Amino acid sequence: MASTNVAHLPLYLLLLSLLITTSSSAAEAEQPVHDLLLSFKASLHDPAGALASWSSSTPYCNWPHVTCTAAAAATNTSSATVSLSLQGLGLSGDINASALCRVPGLAGLSLASNAFNQTVPLQLSRCASLVSLNLSAGAFWGPLPEQLAALAGLTSLDLAGNDIEGTVPPGLAALRALQVLDLRGNRLSGVLHPALFRNLTSLHYLDLSGNQFLESPLPPQLGGMASLRWLFLQGSGFSGAIPDTFLGLEQLEALDLSSNSLTGPVPPGFGLKFQKLLSLDLSRNGFSGPFPNGVEKCLMLQRFEVQGNAFTGELPAGLWSLPDLQVIRAENNRFSGRLPELPAGASRLEQVQLDNNSFSGAIPQTIGLVRTMYRFSASLNELSGSLPDNLCDSPAMSIIDVSRNALSGPVPELRSCKSLVSLRLSSNGFTGAIPASLGDLPVLTYIDLSSNGLTGAIPAELQNLKLALLNVSYNRLSGPVPPQLVSGLPAVFLEGNPGLCGPGLPNNCDAPSREHQGLALAATVASFVTGAALLAIGAFAICRKFRGKKSSPWKLVLFHPIKITVEELFAAFHEKNVIGRGAFGKVYLIELEDGQRVAVKRLLSSGKLTFREVKNEMKVLAKIRHKNIAKITGFCYSEGEVSVIYEYFQKGSLQDMIYAPKFTLGWNDRLKVALGVAQGLAYLHHDYTPCVLHRDLKSSNVLLADDFEPRVAGFGIHRVVREKAYRSSLDSDLNHKCYIAPEQNFTKNPTNFMDVYSFGVILLELITGRPAEQPVAKDCSDIVSWVRRRINLIDGAAQILDPSISCTAQQGMQAALELAVRCTSVKPEQRPAMYEVVQLLRTL
Repeated sequence: MASTNVAHLPLYLLLLSLLITTSSSAAEAEQPVHDLLLSFKASLHDPAGALASWSSSTPYCNWPHVTCTAAAAATNTSSATVSLSLQGLGLSGDINASALCRVPGLAGLSLASNAFNQTVPLQLSRCASLVSLNLSAGAFWGPLPEQLAALAGLTSLDLAGNDIEGTVPPGLAALRALQVLDLRGNRLSGVLHPALFRNLTSLHYLDLSGNQFLESPLPPQLGGMASLRWLFLQGSGFSGAIPDTFLGLEQLEALDLSSNSLTGPVPPGFGLKFQKLLSLDLSRNGFSGPFPNGVEKCLMLQRFEVQGNAFTGELPAGLWSLPDLQVIRAENNRFSGRLPELPAGASRLEQVQLDNNSFSGAIPQTIGLVRTMYRFSASLNELSGSLPDNLCDSPAMSIIDVSRNALSGPVPELRSCKSLVSLRLSSNGFTGAIPASLGDLPVLTYIDLSSNGLTGAIPAELQNLKLALLNVSYNRLSGPVPPQLVSGLPAVFLEGNPGLCGPGLPNNCDAPSREHQGLALAATVASFVTGAALLAIGAFAICRKFRGKKSSPWKLVLFHPIKITVEELFAAFHEKNVIGRGAFGKVYLIELEDGQRVAVKRLLSSGKLTFREVKNEMKVLAKIRHKNIAKITGFCYSEGEVSVIYEYFQKGSLQDMIYAPKFTLGWNDRLKVALGVAQGLAYLHHDYTPCVLHRDLKSSNVLLADDFEPRVAGFGIHRVVREKAYRSSLDSDLNHKCYIAPEQNFTKNPTNFMDVYSFGVILLELITGRPAEQPVAKDCSDIVSWVRRRINLIDGAAQILDPSISCTAQQGMQAALELAVRCTSVKPEQRPAMYEVVQLLRTL
C-alpha cells in the first residue's frame, strides 16, 4: 500500500502544482484595481510627491491624475473606464507596464514630459483596451516597437520629442483605427514603407517633422489618406517631387513640407483641391517653375509661405485677394512681374515679404491702407517709382524694407507711422532732405537711408529717438552731425558724406585755413615718418635680442588700439583673474599698463581652423557696432586655441546680479536690460550682414554698463570653433542647458528662433528674480519648467512674479511674462522674431 502511494506521489505533486498555478493566475487576474495602480506607482520615482495621495483607503477614481467614466466613478467598480494623466510630474524609474495593463478598461495613458530615460516598454502592447497613448517628451529612446501594433483600438499615438531611432515599423499599419500619429522630433531614419500609409486611412493628424535622418521620398500612398487634415513633414530629409496623388488630400487644413530637399515643380491644380486649407508652407526646399494657378480657390487660406525656393513667373494673381490671408512669404525666389493693388477694405494681410526676387513696377498704393499690415518688405527687387506717402496709414505698420531697388523721389513725410520700428530705404535713388518728422515717431529704432542721393543736414530731431541703428552713409549730406548721434554711433554709419562734420569725423566743423591745413598735414607726415623710424629701430633691437630663439607660435591681432603683448596676455591667465566659466573655457579680467581693463575669453576647444580662417571670422564679428553689443577689441591665435578680447564693464554680468544674495534691481532697470538685449539680438539677426546667430546667449553673457545699459557678449563663437567643437563643448556644460532650445538636439541647421528661446529664459530670470538653473526647486530643475507648472494656476502669476517688485509694476510684468512664455514655446514657429520682441518691449 505504501509503495502504491509512493508511486502516485509525482502525479499528486503535478496536480497540486497546476492547482496552485491556476489559483495564482485567477487571483492575479482578479487583483483589485487600486492594488494594480499602487504596484505601478511603486515602480516610479516621484521626487515631487505628485502621487503621494494614492492610497488603498481612498477610491482610486478619486485619486489625483486618475479619471474614470462618470457612471463607473460612482461605484468604483472594476468595469470603470480609466485614464491616467501623469504628464509633467518629473517621474522616472522603470515603468511596471505588467501591472498597468491588467487595469480593466484602461483607455488613456499619458506619461508625457517626464524623465524615464528608457526604451518604450514592450509590455505596453498588452494594454488591449488603450485608446490613447502619449509618451511625448518622456526621455524615451531606442527603436519604435512594432509590438504596439497589437493595440488594435488605439486612436491616438504620440511619441514626439524623444530619441526614438531606426525605421518606422511597417507593422504599425495594423492600427487601422489610428486618427493621430505624432512622431515629430525624434531620430527616425531610413525610408518610409508604403504599406504604412496605405492602411492608415483613418488618420486625421500626421506629424513626422524634425526627423532629420529620414532619407525618403514623399510616399505616394499619403495621397490615399482622404481623411487627413493636418500633415507636418518639415525638416525630415524628404527628397524628390511632390507626388500627384497629394491632390487627393482634399480635407487638408495644414500642410508643412518646409526645410526638406524637395525639388521639381508643384503639381498643376495644387490649389484647386485644397479648399479647406488654412496654412501652406513649402519654404526652404528646391522647388522650381511657376507656382500653379488655382490657389485663389483656397478661400480659407491664412498663411502662404514659399520662401527659399527657385520659383519663377508671377505669384498667383488670386492670392492677393483671398479674404482671410494674413501672411505672404515669397522671399528668396525668382518671382517677377508687378505687384497688384490690394482690396484695401477687405484684406486681412499682416505680413508681406517679397525680398530678393525680380518684381518690378511701382509699390502698390493700397499697401498702407490695409489696416492690419505690420510688415512690408520687398528689398533686392527691381521696384521703381516713388515711395507712397500713405505707406503708414495702417496703424499697425512696424517694418518697412524696400532697400536695394530703383525707387526715386523724396522720402515722404511719414507722420502717421506711429508704430514704425524699422525703416530701410538703402541703395535706391532717393533725393532731397531727410524728413525731420522722423524724429517724432515714438518707437522708431532702426533707420537705414544709406547709398542714396540725399542732401542737406541730418535733422537734429533724430536725437529724440532711442536709436539702435542710424545708417546715412554714402549720400550727399552736409553740415554738423547732431552731437548725440556722433557720440552714440560709430563713424562707419556716416561715412561717404564728405560734407558732414563733427567730433570724431574727418571734418571737425571748425575748418582751419588752407595754410593751416597744409602745415598740419606736414606736421602729421613728419610725425608719422619719425614714429615709423623709431618703430623700425625698436623692432631691429628686439630682433637682435631674440635672434636665434624660436619665434612665438602665438599671433596677436588687435582691432582697437590697446597696449598689450602676447607675454602680458598669457601671464594674466591665472586662476585669481578668472571672472567667469562657460562651455568654451574661462574668462579672465586683465588690467593693462595704462589702467584699462579687458575681458579675455580663452577658447580651449577651438577646432582646427587656420590663422587666416580665424582672422576672417573674427573680422566679421569685430565689425559689429551696436550700443547693446560688446565690442571685440582683438584676439590671440595659436593652433588649437583662440583667446578673444572684449571690452570690460565694472558691473559685471547679469548672472552676477541674479546670483547675488539679494537681487535688488528695480523693474524699470530690468526692463531696460531686457530691451537692450533684444535690440542687440535683433541687430545681429536682422540688420547686420552677414546675419550672426549668437547660439550661446545666457545671463553670464549679458554685461552691464554703469547705467544698466546691457552689452551682449559671447556671440558667434561657433563661427570660430566650428560646429563639431561647438556642440561638444555645449554638451559638457550642464549649466547652459537651461538656455538651449528643445530642438537643438535634433536639428542640423540652427535658426534665429533658438536665440529667441534663450532670450525668453533671460526674460524669465528678470521677471522672477530667480536664476535659470533651479537646483533648490523640488518640482523641476529649470526656470521654464518652473514657470509652466504655475502659469495656469489660479494664483499662478503671484507665484511667478518677483515679490520684491512693487505692485504698481505688476501689469507690465504680467505682459512681459506672456512674452517670455511665447519666446520659450516648444515649437520654434510659435516664437516671435526678435524685431517683434523689441516692438512689444518698447510698448511696456
